[in-house]
Amino acid sequence: MGQSTSSLGSPSEFSQLYPNYRFKLSSSAVITPFELMEEAEFSENVVVGHDDALVLISIRCRSLTSVKLRGCRELTDLGMVAFAQNCKGLKKLSCGSCMFGAKAMNAVLDHCTALEELSVKRLRGLHDSAEPIGPGAAASSLKSICLKELVHGQNFGPLIVGSKKLKTLKLIRCLGEWDKVLDMLGKFNTGLTEIHLERVQVSDVGLCAISNCSNLEILHIVKTPECSNSGLVCVAEHCKLLRKLHIDAWRTNRIGDEGLIVVAKQCPNLQELVLIGMNPTSTSLALIASNCQKLERLALCGSGTIGDAEIACIAAKCAALKKLCIKCCPISDVGIEALGFGCPNLVKVKVKKCKGVSTEVADWLRERKGSLIVILDACEIEPLDGSGSELGVQESGMEFPPIVSQGTLVADVASSSNSRMTMFRTRFGFFTGKNLVACTLRRWSNGEDDGSNSNL
Repeated sequence: MGQSTSSLGSPSEFSQLYPNYRFKLSSSAVITPFELMEEAEFSENVVVGHDDALVLISIRCRSLTSVKLRGCRELTDLGMVAFAQNCKGLKKLSCGSCMFGAKAMNAVLDHCTALEELSVKRLRGLHDSAEPIGPGAAASSLKSICLKELVHGQNFGPLIVGSKKLKTLKLIRCLGEWDKVLDMLGKFNTGLTEIHLERVQVSDVGLCAISNCSNLEILHIVKTPECSNSGLVCVAEHCKLLRKLHIDAWRTNRIGDEGLIVVAKQCPNLQELVLIGMNPTSTSLALIASNCQKLERLALCGSGTIGDAEIACIAAKCAALKKLCIKCCPISDVGIEALGFGCPNLVKVKVKKCKGVSTEVADWLRERKGSLIVILDACEIEPLDGSGSELGVQESGMEFPPIVSQGTLVADVASSSNSRMTMFRTRFGFFTGKNLVACTLRRWSNGEDDGSNSNL
């Protein structure tokens, strides 16, 4: 490689040999010696000898606890195996748009016994015939798994089911059916407290399976058109500790009042509720407002049934409400005026793309409530996707540049997918749009939960 291992004393010296590597040091105030470096981030375009470079780093940086690999397309299974053997103290691993596969992931799980967080996005080395991933020695310590935009992501099933300390599971835009994996999860690993299901093929069978996680506190059901009221009812009846519930029903009308009424009756600890593309009425909203006395954050987006009467009901009964977002709903000044006489703890209101609301009533509400922050955007019209709402939350802290076109990805999967999945992608545009993660609580989630979301 042109220079001995012992002569590379700091990241600055290494970067002269490998200029496309980017280091994220544990302290920005000093140049950290390799031996003391705890965090590293590698972002790479076109460099040869990636395995050699990664192995060299792992030899000198045995104290690494957090690593991010972005677009490292030349890294192979062999390089990752050597890396895992040298960095056994690793606690966090994020990889996106990399080409290694199941062998590399199993090596990490076998050798990194302290691993707590694993995030995998667009792992291109996974194949239908690939070996199952996990559980491995890391199953005894793993607390969080995030899988995004994977083909054959079900290979991680043994890891998901076998990680007995697992608290958080996020499945986002992963192709294939997930009911079987969730069914196994519900039978053998019921300690989870947070589950995100976004644009994945999950039905009520999967929701009923995760309802066995009786300690579940956070649930996101986003654009899963096979889920209905039945699945939501099952979750609400068994997961009475729910604090945060996000539902994007994608305007399928399969989740509505029936499911929300059971949520209102069974989940009194609800603090955060996001409803997108649904048509709830005052019947369910009144019960939620009356029974969920801890509700502090509420988002209502893209609903044709949320009118002035529903907003008046919220104003009258949601005494603990602090932040409210209303987007693309047929409300008028009358509904906004009702907020001026209710919700005594309200600190922020955002009204977006509601044509019936005037700037005059927004000014009146500011004056009446004093310190209340009122944001009104009634001019711009755009397709509903939940983005732009002050209530939106991003599921992952990392985004990676795509390495294949959308058409290529769908073409690769089409040959091995069953007819139901083909219909699912065709009807609902599985990979359309730049913002594939439409959600509704971006900066409103309180920092005491996971620290990943900042307040407004």
